[in-house]
Amino acid sequence: MEPVLAESATAAAIVLFTVLVRLALHPLSRAAFRGATPVAGCLPTLLQLPVFFVMYRAFSSSEVAGGANELLGHRLFAAPLGSRWADALGEGGPFGAQGLVFLGLFAAVGVVAAWSAVRGRRAAAAAPAVPVLPVAGPRGGNAVPGKAVPGGAKGGSRGARAGAGAGRAGAPAALSAEQQAAMRKLGGVLPLLSFGTLVTAAVVPLAAGLYLLTTTAWSAAERAWLQHCKDRADGAVRADGAAGPAAAAGRAAG
Repeated sequence: MEPVLAESATAAAIVLFTVLVRLALHPLSRAAFRGATPVAGCLPTLLQLPVFFVMYRAFSSSEVAGGANELLGHRLFAAPLGSRWADALGEGGPFGAQGLVFLGLFAAVGVVAAWSAVRGRRAAAAAPAVPVLPVAGPRGGNAVPGKAVPGGAKGGSRGARAGAGAGRAGAPAALSAEQQAAMRKLGGVLPLLSFGTLVTAAVVPLAAGLYLLTTTAWSAAERAWLQHCKDRADGAVRADGAAGPAAAAGRAAG
């Protein structure tokens, strides 16, 4: 890459390396999106941690294998890949040559984080409503949502059996009112966690910040693509289901 990108060739190599890592982890990301196993969602992140730590050490150590670390001299435009935001502030301030490189990095990370947050809130709002778990009244009669009342063991057991039957039939599991409220609060906070990458990028070397930007952008685009494929598949299934009765009615009329 050096003949084309000169001093920024190493930065481009970091981006390319990150893309290759995410391509290798794509099957796990697909499994996590489908919810195949409880640990599937954690594996892509956990498997990236060693790669991130190697990237961090490679651009923060002054020596490598007993010699000077030549990687520290490589740059992205005017900023050394081993420099941090604090170093850029001391070399001309936020609008100096190095500071502008970091501001561009922060802007890109912020755009990706905002996009992820908006998509997360939309996904939470579009999620199917979960019914509130009914609790039997004093004589097993009228249900009292979200409140346990003594003496309703018989009615409660009937409600539990009905809930289990609904779960077997494919209906969403019922939750209490308190659990519903906790889930709504969690759904409002989780999308904001994507902005934590912005804080991390401000304290790690520029090379590690490039890795974070690339992997978070890949995650956002990958999830959007997987959701698009799922919506398209669901639409095809609904269309086939709607076409079935109409075709049967046409054959009967014929």
